[in-house]
Amino acid sequence: MSKDSFDTPRLAINRVYTRQGDHGDTGLAGGQRVPKDSLRIETYGVVDELNAFLGVARATVTEAAPASPQLAILAAILLRVQHELFNLGSILATLPEDVHPKQARVTIAEVSQLEKEMDRMNEDLPPLRSFVLPGGSRLNAELHIGRTVCRRAERVCVALGRVEAVPGEAVQYLNRLSDALFVWSRWASHVMGVPETLWEPNQSATGLTDR
Repeated sequence: MSKDSFDTPRLAINRVYTRQGDHGDTGLAGGQRVPKDSLRIETYGVVDELNAFLGVARATVTEAAPASPQLAILAAILLRVQHELFNLGSILATLPEDVHPKQARVTIAEVSQLEKEMDRMNEDLPPLRSFVLPGGSRLNAELHIGRTVCRRAERVCVALGRVEAVPGEAVQYLNRLSDALFVWSRWASHVMGVPETLWEPNQSATGLTDR
């Protein structure tokens, strides 16, 4: 798809509350009313949650960029991903029979772009000899939070796909994005000169007691 393949939004939000959801249901993009705890609502709700966490991470990247200019690359990527997650939410909020040909969605182009960015950043990183623990810097921890929320979004998207039609690219995208967030967390620490915290099983209470 070309850059201009998707329709631009046509909406006007004049007020936030409508009172239509006071009885526990909400509307899909096609106008259908469904329970707020339905699996489809849960799926794009977790995608929305992920978007919010990435907004926090992007703010942290922007604050840290003056000291580490390379982080501007990550800030731009995170902003693009936030747009992509909104596109993903659009398609998940729409039943298959109501999807328009030019409706916003994620495609194989988004999946491929994440793979290219992971490969490029991974070239700068030393091989891992252990699992890593979130932390070391606020940005590293925030990207790991995004990774875990993304994994949850992937799980609920798979669950939704068992009972309703879900575009295959949706699961692919979330799978790659969770991997990308892991790479970005390591890359950010590398650029900022912050050591990674490696998992050491014997740093537990049991391991320390037995020494």
